[in-house]
Amino acid sequence: QVQVVESGGGLVQSGGSLRLSCAASGSIFSINAMGWYRHAPGKQRELVAAISSGGSTNYADSVKGRFTISRDNAKNTVYLQMNSLKPEDTAVYYCNADIKYYSGSYYYTGAYWGQGTQVTVSS
Repeated sequence: QVQVVESGGGLVQSGGSLRLSCAASGSIFSINAMGWYRHAPGKQRELVAAISSGGSTNYADSVKGRFTISRDNAKNTVYLQMNSLKPEDTAVYYCNADIKYYSGSYYYTGAYWGQGTQVTVSS
């Protein structure tokens, strides 16, 4: 019914930039919060940034001032602009979206995850 697909990861040198995108598709009625998480080897998955349907944002302390989350509600897409990247930003980045969707005459809600995209920052 619903799919969430990330894109934009890759290999970049320390100090460089990357932009991640995450698009939701399917029988979507509305999307509430959207966010980016990351999972580095040997560490727990952590919230990087989140944005509400109204545009309110919050960030992990480690990325404040370097990363910017934004969304295009018309495209059901959330972005993560990552600047001044550091080797410690290396991780698999996952998109999460709180989606209300319809199936026939009924509506359902659920949290959907993308498949993840690798970000590697070399020193």
